[in-house]
Amino acid sequence: MRFESLQDWLDWQQSLHPKAIDLGLERVHHVLGRMGLGRPAGIVLTVGGTNGKGSVVAYLDAILRQAGFAAGCFTSPHLVRYNERIRIGGRPVDDADLVAAFARIDAARGETSLTFFEWNALAAFSILEGAGLDVAVLEVGLGGRLDAVNAVDADVAAVVSVALDHCEWLGDTVDEIGREKAGIFRQGRPAVFGDRQMPWSVAAVASAVGARLRRLGIDFDFVERPDGWDYVGTGSRRAELPLPAIGGAAQLGNAATALAVLEAAEPGLLVPDDAVKSGLARARLAGRFQVVPGPPEWILDVAHNRDAARVLARSLAMRSCRGRTLAVCGMLADKDVAGVAREMSPGVDEWIAVGVGGPRALDAAALAGRLGQAIGKSVQQAADVAGGLALARDLARDGDRVVVFGSFHTVGPALEWLGLDAAEG
Repeated sequence: MRFESLQDWLDWQQSLHPKAIDLGLERVHHVLGRMGLGRPAGIVLTVGGTNGKGSVVAYLDAILRQAGFAAGCFTSPHLVRYNERIRIGGRPVDDADLVAAFARIDAARGETSLTFFEWNALAAFSILEGAGLDVAVLEVGLGGRLDAVNAVDADVAAVVSVALDHCEWLGDTVDEIGREKAGIFRQGRPAVFGDRQMPWSVAAVASAVGARLRRLGIDFDFVERPDGWDYVGTGSRRAELPLPAIGGAAQLGNAATALAVLEAAEPGLLVPDDAVKSGLARARLAGRFQVVPGPPEWILDVAHNRDAARVLARSLAMRSCRGRTLAVCGMLADKDVAGVAREMSPGVDEWIAVGVGGPRALDAAALAGRLGQAIGKSVQQAADVAGGLALARDLARDGDRVVVFGSFHTVGPALEWLGLDAAEG
């Protein structure tokens, strides 16, 4: 075995491949074949999209487990610990499982160089298949058509939303990005789209491959009630459902998308209403409008593109606050900082720009400059997330709240600073 510790494996993987992001399926298919891997579970549900896919995965995982299925999931990126990315029965896998999977991949790959994410996806496929699961729920990493997750054929594929993000790799328009996202659709199998605004390219791909497309607002929908909601499906209705446990203005649409995936998977998956209700109430997902009581009240959200920021701003407006809203923002250099700032600005009274880690990160001074130019007001700075949170805590007065957003690299350190466990959501 090359390394004994998980951290040594991860450090090595990050420097192994010439490009951090190198989309394509050839390398993953080659290693999958060398490893003799088949499918990670009897039924595979794949979830892609720009925003909302983490929430849909969380609902599917919770509902399936409440229904008694042996379920596992693969998500990315992680917030605090790498182990969060692969879960079986709701629990992150341990270091020993990951180290053993990496050793198997290393032995099988020969001279094939793999990206950090490809190592991750192959480990997930190996661990999930070895667990003998009924269902695997897989979250696409970046794009869809050429993402490593797409090496596995989905029984049902969902694209939750399409918005401008990762344009350097996916295209400069929502139609170009939609074409990449819809690349997870398969011939003769259900394809779910979870937004009321669908790029024409998504329908074009579904038609070209012969996928059976189901759209929010046309083939399925949700009906809000004073004390909950109803799901209205293609041929079924689930009534008097509880509001989702995950917070935020977009969550009814995300929950309805998850139920549309389950409906599309019938009769292979039959999930009773009681399991749906229990799963919706139990689903947890750290960093998605996650409210941490204060004082001050903290709200953590990984929103890092304009559409996600718009939803976050709407969610903040729907939640009462006696005092001011202070924003601690850390973002990566390739993101639309100005667009995000303009969406958030009307609801934010004070801004603090923070530096985050990673090769694509913006330092605090550069981010403060971009934010200040976009919103036309001064922005305070802190070198890192911990410093920004400490500054916000000191500035907060009675009744104020602090929203921490902009990246997984911002919310992850915030969870640690607040003493919270990302695995608990």
